[in-house]
Amino acid sequence: MRILVTSAGVANGAGYGALLKFDSTGALLGHQSDDPRILDPRGMAPSISGSLLYVNAADDRVLALDHAGKVVLDSGANPGLDPGGGKFGPDGRYYVTVRSSGSVRALPATLAEDGELVVPEHGVEFPRGFEFGRGGQIYLASGIGPSGQGDDTIVVFDRGSQQAARLVSDPELSPLDMTMSPRETLLVSSEYPFGASDAVTSVREYDPTTGQLARVLTPDRSIGFRRPRGLRLTPDGRLYWVGEEHVVVFDYPSGAFLGVVVTLERLHGQAVVVVP
Repeated sequence: MRILVTSAGVANGAGYGALLKFDSTGALLGHQSDDPRILDPRGMAPSISGSLLYVNAADDRVLALDHAGKVVLDSGANPGLDPGGGKFGPDGRYYVTVRSSGSVRALPATLAEDGELVVPEHGVEFPRGFEFGRGGQIYLASGIGPSGQGDDTIVVFDRGSQQAARLVSDPELSPLDMTMSPRETLLVSSEYPFGASDAVTSVREYDPTTGQLARVLTPDRSIGFRRPRGLRLTPDGRLYWVGEEHVVVFDYPSGAFLGVVVTLERLHGQAVVVVP
């Protein structure tokens, strides 16, 4: 098993600006790829087949890598794309949050075209994760951006709708990523108040129909887990969560905190993937 983590670069405090790989014990194995196009990477996701890893780069670009770390697909620089998080949708396209316009764009898996917006421009102030509902809904987390704008909620766009409906009203939520659980609940990475030195970090679980808070998962506070970002569920029921200097893991069914799996100074973790 390998743990892959995107680490933001200089803009986030002299981070690595690279796609890093770790073994199952958390030992750093180096870069998964040294391709210079992997610039200040953010979101990433395996392809549906698992044969490729899609990575969002800071120069408005999406790349797809094989298991050896070789870039086999390159969208090219797409001005204004500004991709944050990314994941594959039920239709086989690769979806990314467009941070500069508060939206979500769907790209073909070949990365041969620019794709289309599936959420209207400025659908939210600053997108911080998204998910898909069984009925064609898109759940979109609206968090706080680098300049302080945002409204800390989750909204939902029904199939074909251009209007967002507010789903979650939780005064202790400041979302940073979102994923769907095996129970079809929404799991949200949160740091509240966002960016505060004494912020509370938690994974918050919501009913996707009512928006009600179902459960809160918290790491051991003695670890000092800060600046959380990406979440990743694995088939064995483990929930991995990446942040500054750490990757931590929970047992999802019970909600038990299992501990730290990676510790690395200057790690400004953005997304995490676990591969065989």
